[in-house]
Amino acid sequence: MAHLTRNDIERLPKTDLHVHLDGSLRLQTILDLAQEQGIALPGMTLETLAPHVQVGDDCKSLVEYLKAFDVTLKVMQTEQALFRTAYELAEDSAKENVRYLEVRYCPMLHQEKGLSLTTIVQAVIDGLRAAEKNYPIKTGVIICGIRHISPEISLKLADLAVAFKNKGVVGFDLAGAEENFPAKKHREAFGRVLQNNINCTLHAGEAYGPESIHQAVHACGAHRIGHGVRLVEDGDLMNYINDHRIPIECCPSSNLQTKAVKDARNHPIRLFFDQGLRVTVNTDNRLVTNTTMTDELYLLHKELNFTLDEIKEVIIMGFKSSFLPYDQKRRMLADIVTELKNFKPDSLESKKEQL
Repeated sequence: MAHLTRNDIERLPKTDLHVHLDGSLRLQTILDLAQEQGIALPGMTLETLAPHVQVGDDCKSLVEYLKAFDVTLKVMQTEQALFRTAYELAEDSAKENVRYLEVRYCPMLHQEKGLSLTTIVQAVIDGLRAAEKNYPIKTGVIICGIRHISPEISLKLADLAVAFKNKGVVGFDLAGAEENFPAKKHREAFGRVLQNNINCTLHAGEAYGPESIHQAVHACGAHRIGHGVRLVEDGDLMNYINDHRIPIECCPSSNLQTKAVKDARNHPIRLFFDQGLRVTVNTDNRLVTNTTMTDELYLLHKELNFTLDEIKEVIIMGFKSSFLPYDQKRRMLADIVTELKNFKPDSLESKKEQL
């Protein structure tokens, strides 16, 4: 297998379909926003703040992982903060050649200072669109319901997604604590978005078994599955997911930190890929996990022996799995396939120069 460098991976065009806005701020931005808003943080320098918003390998569970969001959400309660964090997420992604980005978040979590839900959604869309003007990236928003908040709230957020259909919102999601909060309780919300021809994805099979994935697909009509690592425990369901080409939004580093997966070499993305499932690779939370799309794809190469051709295939599956309208997707895919076909790794180029 030819060795790829991290720079090779960075140069490849990419998608990031599963990234949470409130888990993907820049450290410096948190400090800046806290200072502007007069907010006390658990650390007021980069060095002292980092341990509170970035988990390491010693993270014990998803519940512990989610504590970092208590800090980031404090500074994301103004229109300006939402615009800035959205813009910077798109900017940081574009700088590592992410060409298509779907940003998800729950607007309900940004109302502590009285912002309306429509203002919250519009601020993020405006930030992303401003970045699109300055960088070669296309973006969309996925609005999240929260499992451990009431189904009535999910329905209200579903209506919000409907209101912003074709105005920047491309999908609806269900996130939050998985165990003891079954997706089927939120089926009315998913009925609302599906009746309005809006795409949906659900976090499932991350902190609970394949029954959660079954509910996501059969009770809520999921078009994609977020994480889905425990799909390996139900071969029949895995075959169904494969037969119906339902993409899995894999987030390898995050799965290691939340203990959804024991170690990198046992991550089921290799099995999924080898079985022919449509897999995508994503960051989940650039800040909290301390990762990038380059890091995630490089992990596949280093730990799971994905070749360049296999990584290219995963990248193409990412674009195919996007919630872009078909015409836009088809045109983007044509350009990406041509770019990937002409791509040469640094190591190969240097050998040519030596010859």
